[in-house]
Amino acid sequence: MANPRNIPLQVTFLGTGTSIGVPVIACNCPVCKSPDVRDKRFRTSALIRAGNTTIVIDCGPDFRFQMLKNNVEDIDAVVFTHEHRDHVAGLDDIRAFNYILNKTIDIYGAESIMNSIRTEFPYIFSDSSYLGAPQLNIHLIDEKSFDVHGIPFIPIRVMHDKLMVHGFRIFDFTYITDASYISDAEIEKVKGSKVVVLNALRNSKHISHFSLAEAVDVIKRINPEHAYFTHISHFLGLHDEVEKKLPSNIHLAYDNLTISI
Repeated sequence: MANPRNIPLQVTFLGTGTSIGVPVIACNCPVCKSPDVRDKRFRTSALIRAGNTTIVIDCGPDFRFQMLKNNVEDIDAVVFTHEHRDHVAGLDDIRAFNYILNKTIDIYGAESIMNSIRTEFPYIFSDSSYLGAPQLNIHLIDEKSFDVHGIPFIPIRVMHDKLMVHGFRIFDFTYITDASYISDAEIEKVKGSKVVVLNALRNSKHISHFSLAEAVDVIKRINPEHAYFTHISHFLGLHDEVEKKLPSNIHLAYDNLTISI
């Protein structure tokens, strides 16, 4: 997807870990005890800065810490990939932006995601106004392209075992997490991206996530200039050791890494 206005696009990996993060509570494995900051992983999320627009993809339980760690003082929207708690549980902390900036935040997601959020955070949608509830504008998305404050998003349908998850293409950048299968038709939507982010959970096969080898095979099919793996568990191994084994254009992402496309 072309970027005719040459809008600068910058991506920060707010979190690159799996649903329980790294280090894992009570785990004494070499990864969880590693002193390398690249082996410390919050739950998966990304910050997109496109021109003057700031968008978060997913806000899991580490959202508050991620915003503070990266000195994020304003966002325009949150776009959700799917409804699992490690991707939505931080939604309540949106209210800080409501209070400090006196603004309502736009959120985008499929109907199933919004239904789950209504169940998870009923006080946000109560008929009687609750003073402490986040102030949100809800935008339902489907398979059609949509704009977030003038920035075009192309949804990419992927399967997370039996759950449909949305990845997104923004100009020459594609972001996909929590995938175990991507159809040929959806792969075609990704091809031509200069940078692709994809999940790679661990070395062994998993029912709902790509393994490292499977993720490498997908990237080879897409053939981007660069690729970054995210949604990484402690079972994948030490960042420095795994990185050395990857093809030259494929890297392990790590928390707070910022790239420009």
